[in-house]
Amino acid sequence: MKKYDKVVKNAAGRQVPTIINGEEHVPFMGVGKHKPAGRKYAPRIASCADYPEDGNKEVSSLKEALINAGLRDGMTISTHHHFRDGDLIANQIFDIAHELGVKNLRWFPSASFPCHGHLIPYLEDGTINRIEGSMNGALGRFCSEGKMAGLGVLRSHGGRYQAVQDGEVQIDIAVIAAPTADSFGNANGVNGSAACGLLGFALADSQYADKVIVVTDNLVPFPAIPWQIHGNYVDYVVKVEQVGIAEKIISGTTKITKSPDRLLIAEMTARFCEAVGLIHDGFSYQAGAGGTALSIGNYFGDILRKNRWKARFIRAGSNKYPVEMLEEGLVEYILDGQTFDMEGIRSMRENPNHVWTSPFTSYNYHGKGNFASLVDVVVLGATEVDVNFNANVVSHSDGYLLHGIGGWQNTLFGKTTILPVPLFRDRIPVIRDEVTTLCAPGEMIDVIVTERGIAINPLRKDLITKANGIGLPVKTIQELKKEAEAICGVPDKPNLSNEIVAVIKWVDGTVLDSVYKVLE
Repeated sequence: MKKYDKVVKNAAGRQVPTIINGEEHVPFMGVGKHKPAGRKYAPRIASCADYPEDGNKEVSSLKEALINAGLRDGMTISTHHHFRDGDLIANQIFDIAHELGVKNLRWFPSASFPCHGHLIPYLEDGTINRIEGSMNGALGRFCSEGKMAGLGVLRSHGGRYQAVQDGEVQIDIAVIAAPTADSFGNANGVNGSAACGLLGFALADSQYADKVIVVTDNLVPFPAIPWQIHGNYVDYVVKVEQVGIAEKIISGTTKITKSPDRLLIAEMTARFCEAVGLIHDGFSYQAGAGGTALSIGNYFGDILRKNRWKARFIRAGSNKYPVEMLEEGLVEYILDGQTFDMEGIRSMRENPNHVWTSPFTSYNYHGKGNFASLVDVVVLGATEVDVNFNANVVSHSDGYLLHGIGGWQNTLFGKTTILPVPLFRDRIPVIRDEVTTLCAPGEMIDVIVTERGIAINPLRKDLITKANGIGLPVKTIQELKKEAEAICGVPDKPNLSNEIVAVIKWVDGTVLDSVYKVLE
């Protein structure tokens, strides 16, 4: 099977394959241009007659569950990433597959982390054919160097749900690591010694996979309440000694930045939002868990206190900082897709206004509405932007694939999207003539904030008018690029071949860009 074929130029002007790992795909047609046809994918109908009357679906080991689920060559195996770098189960799945001599598997994680570098030997020996999910660290480098047998496919969190719902990816076996479960298969992530918050990224897997295995280290009597995963979807339950390392859900970036430049960017972002009227009583926002984004959230809190306003909701991957705002009464709700620390887990367990969500409820583009579009202010990071406001979040300027998309693409549909980024990193300008990898068309990015000035997309004439005379350094993006190059010089282009090693999907399932092999 060829990794890819039939390369065409898409509506973004990027060369992309339309045959990927032997399957047909649609090239990007423009934002909002591709409309799905047909009906949602459905797994096979099950019968209660095939399951224990006493509701006990427990089997003795993960190996037994995988064998019972029919593990064989060429299958698609899915996992979730709510344990982040503390995931233990994904590696065990492929240890077992290797032991059984199973080959050519497609791994379909909601994300991968450095701990999954353990799987590189299985990519090398053919146990795993390819990864369709984010590839961070060693896995991203492996893919970028053209070593993966199949073509990588990167999707957003919402795009992953869309792909499963639409039948683009049909999961054979879903393995769901759960901090708490009962023997019927009901499961949650808020209770147990390995509590990770919620299990929303495994929702599509539970609903659409042919076989579903729940793995837990905290087996409780029926019913496991609250149930985030419903036992009616589950085939087998496995009790293990340890399902995940909860402490490692904490991202290395979930701390307020101490960098003077980053603090300046955060302050300028908040001042801009206040000055042009983006912050108001009842507004909503989404900010990431990086140090700059957390600082911006703190500044937003100061503005709310000063004006005696309250935010209606924060769309979050949560940690202690939005939790503090919720408990202080500065915000009515946290709508949470992922928890990044122990305080986030505690709050989700205890506070009914800390609401768990999933990619279906918040991000699925092929739904009857998309509540990402209801968010007033979206604050995101980027590895690169270009003079046309296109943005990159997955690769560095050397071309290496070192980050996942996550929910980044999905949140772009908020009313105003702001990228607070440094003008340069390690003396490499962030603003380029053209991004190395396209993850977002420029029309989706409204404002770029750097330590040396703010650039507003010319499409946002309303913001340009409101920003006149606000006392902040508003410049064109070309002026910011020129300043960066005066300090750092004009950056070299990455040393890439013409060989495609992965593709970037847009939120509607179309192919937005190609990732090329990095030459030594």
